[in-house]
Amino acid sequence: MPSASANYRTLLRTPGAAAFFLPAAVGRLGIAMTGIGIVWLVHARTGSYAAAGLVTGGFAVADAVAGPQIGRLVDRFGQSRVLLCALGAHAGAVALLLAGAVPNVVAGVLVGATLPQLGALSAARWSALLSGERAAALPTAFALEALANGVSYLAGPALVSVLGAAGHPGAGVLLAAALVVGGGFVLAVQRRTTPPLSEHAERRHAGRALLRSAFLRQVALGLALGVFFGATQVSVAAYAVGRGTPDEAALLYCASNCTNLVGGWAYGARRRGGSLPHHQAAAAACLTLASLPLAFLGSPLAVGATLALTGLAVPVLLILTSVLTESSVPRAVLTQAFTWGNSASAAGVAGAAAVAGRVVDAGGAHGGFGVAAGAAVMMAVLALSGLRGSSPDAARPSALTQAVGPGAGNREASADASARTRRGSCHR
Repeated sequence: MPSASANYRTLLRTPGAAAFFLPAAVGRLGIAMTGIGIVWLVHARTGSYAAAGLVTGGFAVADAVAGPQIGRLVDRFGQSRVLLCALGAHAGAVALLLAGAVPNVVAGVLVGATLPQLGALSAARWSALLSGERAAALPTAFALEALANGVSYLAGPALVSVLGAAGHPGAGVLLAAALVVGGGFVLAVQRRTTPPLSEHAERRHAGRALLRSAFLRQVALGLALGVFFGATQVSVAAYAVGRGTPDEAALLYCASNCTNLVGGWAYGARRRGGSLPHHQAAAAACLTLASLPLAFLGSPLAVGATLALTGLAVPVLLILTSVLTESSVPRAVLTQAFTWGNSASAAGVAGAAAVAGRVVDAGGAHGGFGVAAGAAVMMAVLALSGLRGSSPDAARPSALTQAVGPGAGNREASADASARTRRGSCHR
């Protein structure tokens, strides 16, 4: 079996792949820096974390609500045209925030509403690039996306915090905007790998797939993952503070984040057998088994080891949610589908932070970990329900279904996909 590095190098050598993936990764680093950058900037202006939290909350809600609408415009008008407009609007919104020309909350909402969905755009390009016989490489491509996202959310907030602690609270927002606009612009001009547009009638018909259970199951999984993230973040902080050792929180986060990168790297590099829904169900079951002990463990070493185990399962779920989303909707609404998944995850994080905070106040950190474990149980239930087949709801046969085994979709879709392959028309 080729090494992990060889698999990823081979993928990036696909004509056009590195040209869109790398600038999207740069822009994603800026996206990861934006929220925490707003916290530093608004707190420096007002001296209030409550005010900073309000502005950041407005930013997050606007991002979650506007993301799918931007995705819909991309599916209708194409990535380049919509992305360039979004980048211009985002630059203007950040300028308003930095200048203090409008109330902070208004500026935060505008920054969130104009934030380009670079992750969804990159994922849609991978789907178009790796169609047909190359579809077996999609899990590796989405693993690469997950790795880029993980590295961004490890490095980005740390970089902003360093700038803020050095006495430059606005520098984080400015640098984040420069990365988003710069990376996004380079992505926008890479027209060679832009997914082809669909006809209006096809888009209108395809939109119904967004209401089918195969897709909604993946959105619900994304929501549950967001709940898991949000509850875990609050609970880890509460656990460390409750022990009188707040510095331990950073070590516990590090244990989870490092294994997160390892798990995503390993899953994307290995050759997979069996069906992807079975992989998803297995990963969700492993996450559930790993997270349940957090509700009663007391030793920092035991908590850290358990968080490390959960970190191995989370990226696999993220990768498979992307792959199964890709195979559950027509290409005409693919970008919108990816953005709905992102928005569901963001909503889960925000909601869980509030709920877990109340639970922690009432019953301590272990109660918050119980919320995270409950989210993992819900993921397992959702994933297991997918094993009964998304048969009636398959929006289109995916070449990936053939590449990884017929269980990745329903029998009818697999048979239809095989027939289309024999006719030489499986390229989507």
